[in-house]
Amino acid sequence: MTPTRPELPREFVASHKRRRMMGAIADLTAAQGYESTKIADIVRRAAVARKTLYDNFDGKEDLFLSAVDSTLTEMRMAVEEACEGANGSREGGIIAGLAALLDFIAAHPAASRMCMVEAISATPSSARLYDAGMRDFVELLRGRARDDVDLPETIEESLVGGVAWILQLQIRRGESERVGELLPELSQFVLSPYLGVGKVVDTGRRK
Repeated sequence: MTPTRPELPREFVASHKRRRMMGAIADLTAAQGYESTKIADIVRRAAVARKTLYDNFDGKEDLFLSAVDSTLTEMRMAVEEACEGANGSREGGIIAGLAALLDFIAAHPAASRMCMVEAISATPSSARLYDAGMRDFVELLRGRARDDVDLPETIEESLVGGVAWILQLQIRRGESERVGELLPELSQFVLSPYLGVGKVVDTGRRK
């Protein structure tokens, strides 16, 4: 007699389908852009019924915003955890946070492109989500880096914006898996205002 497979909890199945749909829109928008991605493409890629999508989201934009928000949250949490798990020094925490960000992008290229490239221009709401995500990273850097250094109030915005721009270039080139190679340069860039230009930063990671 063939044993009966245990029935999965309804909440687990629903959550799994939501993740599949968010993964599908990330893959599709990374490959063909937000405008070119249709509901039919998403449900086909996620292997769900159209009704399932509308049972969980108001439509394509709502699904896209949920996926962007989820990715930005996971990205920020990875950076925060790395910062907190560092050796306690300002430099160590910032380097660990940068390394976690680069590792996340390398491991999730489609989702990272979705939230760091496509979200900027896809819809006004996704642009606001992106801006809010960048502000979170600005505050995270400000909380880790600020001490008694006399620097402009906008220095963290400039540093986070610079890092984001460099990463966006790498992502647009299709080289997300190689972003880890940028850790020494990005660490030097971010830490120089606090440590002084010319101070060599050792990240412990080589190209």
